[in-house]
Amino acid sequence: MLHDPKGGSFWFDAGAVCLDFAHTGGEGRYAVFETLHEPADLGEWLAEPPLAAVMTVPVTARELTAAKALRQAIWDAAHAQAARHPLPTGAVATINRAAAAPPLVPELVAAGTTAGWVRPVRATQALSTLAREMIELLSGPLSERIRECASDDCPLVFVDSSRPGARRWCAMERCGNRHKLRAHRARRTTEP
Repeated sequence: MLHDPKGGSFWFDAGAVCLDFAHTGGEGRYAVFETLHEPADLGEWLAEPPLAAVMTVPVTARELTAAKALRQAIWDAAHAQAARHPLPTGAVATINRAAAAPPLVPELVAAGTTAGWVRPVRATQALSTLAREMIELLSGPLSERIRECASDDCPLVFVDSSRPGARRWCAMERCGNRHKLRAHRARRTTEP
């Protein structure tokens, strides 16, 4: 769920957890969307599904800084890939640096019906897991399906995992419907 600082919210599925993470705020004009203000905010975001990595070691200010750098690198790399431009070298270096740390290690719980993460669970491990997912995304079969929303004023990026590969909008209920409404109004004004 994404929240607009002007009010309202909408369901947005970026198709990859690393891309969901890239939409937690940002720099410059995206600072109004910031959700990671304190280390605890990062811990809360990481604890949410689908990652569901509940920190057993408190998140530090240094990890929050590293998380924001990784988030920006994922954002920059995703937008470059969506535009079919070369990936920014700084973004690639940041993603690789985060991925070099040990990732979260999955663990089957005793009943064998659910999984969790081997303790201790640290933010650095979760960031490594997100960076590794981004590496797989950029180097895998879905890399050509990383797209930016087709709306003129929406910078959200997503992975189009639909069978026909025809997804154009971040969310149909938001940008898709706005586009349909504009097209409908344009047709009505040109009709005799």
